[in-house]
Amino acid sequence: MVKKDLLYVVPAGKLSKDEILSLLREHPEIKFASLVGIDLAGNDTDEKIPIKFLLENMDDFFNGTAVQTDGSSVVLTGIATLNNAKVDMLADPNVNWFVDYNYEHIDEETGKPVGTLRIPAFLVHNGVRVDSRSILATGLEYVKSELMKLFSKYKHIPGLEHVNVDEIDDIIFTAATELEFWVKTPANKAQVEELRASQVMQEQYWQRTRGEVRTAMEQALLLLANYGLEPEMGHKEVGGVKAKIDEAGHLSHVMEQLEIDWRYSTPMQTADNELQARIVIREVFRANGLDVTFKAKPIIGVAGNGEHTHIGMAAKLKSGKIVNLFAPADMKKDFLSAIGYGAIMGLLKNYEVVNPFVSATNDSLNRLKPGFEAPVCIVTSLGHSPEVPSRNRTILAGLVRDVTNPLATRFEVRSPNPYTNTYIAIAAFYITMLDGIKAALESGRTLKELEAELSKDAGVPGFYLETDRAYRSEHDVFDDYSPEERDRLFGKPPATVWENMQNLTKYPEKLAVLKASNAFRQEIIDAFKAGALLRWRTELINRIIPENLEIVKECKCLHDAANASDYDMYMWEKINSLRVYLAKDSMAHKSLFSRIKEAIQAGDYATASDLQIEMSERMVELQNLYSQYKKNMIHDC
Repeated sequence: MVKKDLLYVVPAGKLSKDEILSLLREHPEIKFASLVGIDLAGNDTDEKIPIKFLLENMDDFFNGTAVQTDGSSVVLTGIATLNNAKVDMLADPNVNWFVDYNYEHIDEETGKPVGTLRIPAFLVHNGVRVDSRSILATGLEYVKSELMKLFSKYKHIPGLEHVNVDEIDDIIFTAATELEFWVKTPANKAQVEELRASQVMQEQYWQRTRGEVRTAMEQALLLLANYGLEPEMGHKEVGGVKAKIDEAGHLSHVMEQLEIDWRYSTPMQTADNELQARIVIREVFRANGLDVTFKAKPIIGVAGNGEHTHIGMAAKLKSGKIVNLFAPADMKKDFLSAIGYGAIMGLLKNYEVVNPFVSATNDSLNRLKPGFEAPVCIVTSLGHSPEVPSRNRTILAGLVRDVTNPLATRFEVRSPNPYTNTYIAIAAFYITMLDGIKAALESGRTLKELEAELSKDAGVPGFYLETDRAYRSEHDVFDDYSPEERDRLFGKPPATVWENMQNLTKYPEKLAVLKASNAFRQEIIDAFKAGALLRWRTELINRIIPENLEIVKECKCLHDAANASDYDMYMWEKINSLRVYLAKDSMAHKSLFSRIKEAIQAGDYATASDLQIEMSERMVELQNLYSQYKKNMIHDC
């Protein structure tokens, strides 16, 4: 699949009109172009424009007049409407352009696969940019501008005594994502109990890959390298079971979790790279006869797919030297600089209004449950001591550091999943971090005082952080606190999309932090929220309830009266009672499924949300009961 004579990437520095024309003439196998805009749900546009049209209208691609799309057909809810749907697509020359090859369609003239030049683009409605890439671009411009103002005002920053702020020429933002995914043979299903047991016994993590999975992993890493992503590692993750070998010597019954990581980049390029990586990985594994899912929680009760996102910030001095703004002058004395402390405090304090942009789906919230190394509360970890870095994998956002390499200092946000809108999430991370940075510098506090603020107990007033909350823990957040303690110390997390979106109304002072950037304008916030709630309602009625109904129907009586034990009859009575409560209507009572539908149809979303929580709990109870009941069967009815 990897061919060295193909053009995989047009680097950002080679995007002049003449350079593009020259490259396309050298590669006649590239037959199409596609402007790639990202809507508010993270979906990317993909059209096939004959390359001849691109060549004839090159200038128009950069001024937004070459291509238009129907904005009412993508997630720009309430912005591009049926009676005002025109959206212009504006090419972005500041990032890499990738060539997407169709290895199943060979060009007769060149003998090479037909390629499509994917051109990242902004979406413009009524003269205003309204897409995810624009939110990130505008947000970073704002953060950079505000930081430069702070450096002009505060000449001596705790922890950055080795930096002459007057010599700062530019701010460099860096980001990286870690992509986890499940891979399986088509139509294959593994028992949840089998998967759970393998996970608990740690049988899979970093095990050797075999057969088609190994081949696909190696091909994907090589292809990602051709696209300039600089892959750093591919390995097995915690989920999965051991595959079997069929009579032909091929692996069957494949069900395992993998992770692929690649080098950090600028936030915009990182988000673009992630999109390209998902395309590459899915196509490579499909070519090897394997299904791939990037869903956050494809199997309830088993490890989900995370996409831990790393956030960094550096200054470029006029001399050309790069200085990490999060790292302190003495790495063995302090955890962070004042800017670093401010950044993590800003993210944590305002996370209630960040979370809706990170976890906007039923699937994403299914992943954020205790026991699966996914964060369940708003808390950070710095490590047990500055001298010896450590990693706490139970928290929301943790400090990553290497005392011998200050440039590596960064924060890892563990809540995103592969379908999180990375463009919008990263924008929200940096903008809220800026709020904390401003507070830290304006306070005039020392590094030890800033560490004390971040480490304060719940009930202790702070100059910036909320009195009734704690924000740092070096403990195992899952096992060392009860659910009630976690909620009291770190805040109760939202359980449904409705609850998460309500935070955008519940915390106006925190929402104002995002809105100050002009990246999160009110119309953008309203559009994102409306789109997320529309998908929540639709999925709940048309997917989740029907899927649960099938599970209810599959829970059938397995015993007969002649051979049944009292335990069998007792268990079946409990199971059947629960089945009726969930799914069967009567003249006197509506089932839980029907009550959820009625609440949504009536616009009573708060009730629907509460009932969804109950449905999830009852479905888990039903499946556990039925599993116990089946295990007591020693013969068929």
